Amino acid sequence: MGDEEPKPLNYVSEIVLKKRKSNEDWANRRKEQLEQRVKKSKSDNFVIKKPEQFIREFRDKEADLIKMKYRGQQPIKASKFTQSKLLFIIRIQGKSDMHPQTRKLLYSLRLRRMFTGVFVKTNDRILEILQKVEPYVTYGVNELIYKKGLAKVNKQIFPLTDNNIIEQAMSDHGIICIEDIVNEIANVGPHFKEVCSFLCPFNLNKPEKALQGKKKAFKDGGDSGNREDQINDLISKMN
Repeated sequence: MGDEEPKPLNYVSEIVLKKRKSNEDWANRRKEQLEQRVKKSKSDNFVIKKPEQFIREFRDKEADLIKMKYRGQQPIKASKFTQSKLLFIIRIQGKSDMHPQTRKLLYSLRLRRMFTGVFVKTNDRILEILQKVEPYVTYGVNELIYKKGLAKVNKQIFPLTDNNIIEQAMSDHGIICIEDIVNEIANVGPHFKEVCSFLCPFNLNKPEKALQGKKKAFKDGGDSGNREDQINDLISKMN
């Protein structure tokens, strides 16, 4: 066998090598920053609780469960709820003293965080849930889509500013623009459920002095429960 000639090495310019080194350095710095941020977050959230704190939290959650079950056993009075077919619900309370069953009901409404809101179609199931979680939410009739509307398409979130996105996602239901979405929501149309699934929960701002943290009913001077059309006054302060 004859001696094979060595293959020439691929030439890489010095500029490319410097760029690679720079990218590697940046990636390492970014990784370190993220690791430090995670460590700091864990240390900030780490609190040593005393036994009496665990006991108090357990009692608070059990009390919340008892109250929730009691509210659920009460007959639903039609006069207590708005007669509109459409409601906008806002979560206004956290979860420090919330029982897991109460949290599960809030999650079923897609209200996983404070100051998020969703449109719902008024029906017996929704009224039953609202009665059970009333201290944690406030609700009423509202039109809120143009400014805060977001949609989720292929796990990506888009503002409702491009009708092409709406048409691609909703044209099977005859909905091709934001005006169609507003009309479907406002009139609780035949594709109301599909439109609500298309829309993300609305992220609202914490209102200045508009909420006092009281779980007492709105009609009794608190924050929670039915506001009917006055929900608009609250949302204007959270918009």
